Amino acid sequence: MSTSAELFTIGRLADRCGVPTRTIRFWSDAGLVSPVGRSAGGYRLYDTEAMARLDLVRTLRDLGLRLDVVQAVLARAATLSEVAAAEVAALDAEIRTLRLRRAVLSTVAKRGSTIKETLLMHKLARLSAQERQQIIDDFVQSVVEGIEPDAPAMGIAQSMRKMPAELPDDPAPEQVDAWIELGELVADEDFCKRVRAMAVAGGGADELEFGPGYHAVVENAGRALAEGIAPDSTQGKAVLDRIVAPDIPAEHRARMLEQLETFVDARVERYWQLLAIINGRRPQSPAVPGFEWLIAALRADLGDRLASRGSAAPSE
Repeated sequence: MSTSAELFTIGRLADRCGVPTRTIRFWSDAGLVSPVGRSAGGYRLYDTEAMARLDLVRTLRDLGLRLDVVQAVLARAATLSEVAAAEVAALDAEIRTLRLRRAVLSTVAKRGSTIKETLLMHKLARLSAQERQQIIDDFVQSVVEGIEPDAPAMGIAQSMRKMPAELPDDPAPEQVDAWIELGELVADEDFCKRVRAMAVAGGGADELEFGPGYHAVVENAGRALAEGIAPDSTQGKAVLDRIVAPDIPAEHRARMLEQLETFVDARVERYWQLLAIINGRRPQSPAVPGFEWLIAALRADLGDRLASRGSAAPSE
């Protein structure tokens, strides 16, 4: 043991480095910070190199490295760069898990979910990308089963399958919420039957004649909704005339109403919105409320037309 170099007892080393004596003793026993000798009274003595080593051990432990990993670094069995890269990967995985837990718990708090619903949400959120895709594939397959491969509904079915390969490493709470809601939606038997009915009806939605078109429905009916205009009122009739040309006969209007009732559904629109959120896109604003207003306006208009025909019929 050199007598020229400054030596430190555990107590002095603890004061210098700000590490508890019991911790230094534990690390020393583990071979991480070895004493260079002992005093006449049998106390361990450490030199400045041990002080620097102790500072490194404390830094690595503060960064979360296990003792065996620290030992590997000090023994040069692994480089600090390699260890750091491995720890980053482990921390990333832990962060993803924590974000997922936070998202599920936030959803539980917002919804006031039951224990059963919470278990379901946690299960859905933890599914792998392949398992998530399989749930959607099974749903779409049940919808299009028996439909001709070249039918218009098959193109829509392929679009309904478009799930991201993976949720992002740090999914936003709304993405996890959207996946949970989507999983619950496709598990709903009534929803599946509704989408199946739309698929069987085929491409009829493309044949609808709204006069000025889709945007006119959204704009005019949407404004009517915002202004509280009743579909069966005089003002409502004026709005309807801006969407559907007044000279379109009742038979054509009845067909239009039938098609609207077949293809307009808020839950189906919600499906596409959830799919957009999961894929990191901004969902379109809801259009269904405007179309529901149009359906009510057409019903009222057809009722008035039938009543007018009845009153115009010659009496016996």
